[in-house]
Amino acid sequence: MKNKEVISAVVGGTFFAIPYLALSFTIAPALAIGCAAFGASELVLSSFKNKETLKNTDLPLYMKLNNAKKQNKEISEMIPKIELSSTKDNLKEIYDTVNKIVDTIEKYPNKASKINNFFDYYLPVLLKTVKKYDEVENQRLISKEGKEFMKKADKMFLDTNEAFKAILATLFQKDIMDADADMKVYDLMLKADGIVEDNQIMKGRDDSEK
Repeated sequence: MKNKEVISAVVGGTFFAIPYLALSFTIAPALAIGCAAFGASELVLSSFKNKETLKNTDLPLYMKLNNAKKQNKEISEMIPKIELSSTKDNLKEIYDTVNKIVDTIEKYPNKASKINNFFDYYLPVLLKTVKKYDEVENQRLISKEGKEFMKKADKMFLDTNEAFKAILATLFQKDIMDADADMKVYDLMLKADGIVEDNQIMKGRDDSEK
């Protein structure tokens, strides 16, 4: 067994033994608790392993993702300070989308080359603009230039919200196309084998025709 599996087995066994032996649980619920603990441990350790592997195999990308997490955290910390509700809502959605993009690249590092500008330009400039927006908004006595800046920034946040969602979608575009192609072939094979016809399952057709 690998180290990860050994640790998970120990965790699962411990969570089984304590309810069963020490708390006098019946075997069924104790076993369920143990299995749940084993599964949770597997997920946590797999995530940690993936990150450690990325750190060892592609340190620049690992550092880029960590920097993106820090920048996104800074954005989230600025959101409560924003007064305009529509801007606040856009920034909340942006924050969620950035998290999904970072999580996706951690799982599929080979997709990172598709969105280099996201990490190197879009996210840093966005953070800089959010900070300046908060600074100008807090001045209260806003100049003509300040009002114009905030108007442009509001539009930028709105456009960024949609743009980042589109970036996230591009990461899965090929996967979706491949899955769609698989489903079409699957459907054709079912029809070729006489299992379905015009989306109707042919089960029992022979019996009904007798």
